[in-house]
Amino acid sequence: MELKTDAALIIIDQQKGILHPRLGRRNNPLAEERILELLEFWRLTGRPVIHVQHLSRSPDSVFWPQQAGVEFQERFQPLAGEQLIQKQVPDAFCATGLEANLREARIEQLVIVGVATNNSVESTARTAGNLGFDTWVAQDACFTFDKADYFGQAHSAEEVHAMSLGNLHGEYATVVDTVQILN
Repeated sequence: MELKTDAALIIIDQQKGILHPRLGRRNNPLAEERILELLEFWRLTGRPVIHVQHLSRSPDSVFWPQQAGVEFQERFQPLAGEQLIQKQVPDAFCATGLEANLREARIEQLVIVGVATNNSVESTARTAGNLGFDTWVAQDACFTFDKADYFGQAHSAEEVHAMSLGNLHGEYATVVDTVQILN
């Protein structure tokens, strides 16, 4: 595993709304610290950073455009020169121009972090892998929430996170820890 000098860091949905208590219990309480470590490293080394912002089509969403939840958290504000991708569905590649931008920049390696592991992170990583990108997901820089399965069985955020990573690893992406990327 070698991190390329032009690997893109894709930070998904680090908006104020993701902190809303109504989303429920989450895992990885230090995920944001890991994201910030990666972001600082990417900025120091001049690698490309891509911020993904969800603009929900649903008025009851924490990411509905007409309220503060849609805004980036202060600590994750994009800097000048960093790319902003706005999406309306979980997959950051769907109808956004992300793939075209990456191809134009000749970027082949992606490191994906953010929320929610089983939603936007998994969806984006699946597409990235299907499109042939060398895709890494930093598991300790992602988190999700408690969720019931299709049959109504409750699962902890840790279980949901683990299953989502299991879906990705080896088929669509390589699941890693932040420390593996930074070393």
